[in-house]
Amino acid sequence: MSTFTERDDTLAMLRDSLARYLDDNHGFEQRLYTLRKADDAPPPFWQGLAGELDLLGAALPESQGGLGGGMAAHLAMMETLGGALAAEPYLSTMVIGAGLLQRHPGARAEALLKRVVAGQAVLAFAHGEPQGRHDRADVQATLARDGDGFRLNGRKAVVHAAPWASHLIVSARSGTGLSLLVVPRDATGVRLRAYSTRDGGRAADIAFDDVRLPADALLGAEGSALPQIERALDEATLAVCAESVGVMRRLMRDTLDYVRQRKQFGVPISSFQVLQHRLADMHMALEQAAALTASVGEVVDDASPAERARAVSSAKVAAAKACKAVGQGAVQLHGGMGMTEELAVGHYVRRATLIEGQFGPPSWHLRRVAKLRAAPVQA
Repeated sequence: MSTFTERDDTLAMLRDSLARYLDDNHGFEQRLYTLRKADDAPPPFWQGLAGELDLLGAALPESQGGLGGGMAAHLAMMETLGGALAAEPYLSTMVIGAGLLQRHPGARAEALLKRVVAGQAVLAFAHGEPQGRHDRADVQATLARDGDGFRLNGRKAVVHAAPWASHLIVSARSGTGLSLLVVPRDATGVRLRAYSTRDGGRAADIAFDDVRLPADALLGAEGSALPQIERALDEATLAVCAESVGVMRRLMRDTLDYVRQRKQFGVPISSFQVLQHRLADMHMALEQAAALTASVGEVVDDASPAERARAVSSAKVAAAKACKAVGQGAVQLHGGMGMTEELAVGHYVRRATLIEGQFGPPSWHLRRVAKLRAAPVQA
């Protein structure tokens, strides 16, 4: 029991430290300023997470410069970052990128991981392709042997945080399987078309044209990366579920404040029974998503691939439904002003809406769960 209590106390301190830092360095006004700049430098608060707070490695083992928090630390970080609309580039760098690096030991991976924890490198995961449609094995980018190294060709679409990244982790087809490679963003033959996403983030479509890479750019064994890609994307999916909880808690807070202040017929609209019912439904959807995300986070580190997939997809369906209920309710209770740029609620609703489809919409995850349940039980 003491072990769980100590861990919970550590996570609570992590949340509090991060929340205070974000309040001071990534408030709504700072966010609006950053959005107007729309440049390719990482957000101003990023260096502080490494230098001032030393929290970038919270989930990594102590042997790799971290605090050993595992997935629980990722979820705590992502929920708090979600409450400030600041989940990137933590999601791409620490949840996906650092996770892949730590599970593929080697001199190059270990050196890059140290730079990541120190805040000196930002990672983006270049996996999705225009034809992929959430099929994680549908990769047409190719990797071929070229002397002592490799040659990479292909296209990647909507690579989140890529304009901020110093390094890309790229999936490519090699023989009959998939491989992962570390590619410096400024490598010859890498071309980015950067743009802002609807929720204020940054992404890019990337072309790799005869990109030559040394042998140590390969992570793990050639052609064997699909299981690790599946795991990384499942962990990222659960992480955005936690982010959604932070987003929805802020939406609930702002909406409750508004309905308590707004008056009709001389009384606050929060006294109207129909609105109380609507708020109760929003609260229940949020708490169900939060509880399921937390429970999956307790088991995902040690679960089998099939168990992990079922649990994560179930959490994503709950989070997506909650995002829709809370987001739409917040806008409707605020009225037209709920979608303005000047009010924070509009920004949070846009992020909640995009989370619904990130790493697969509810329909994709429901089909995935059904397929896994129908599969024969392995002896």
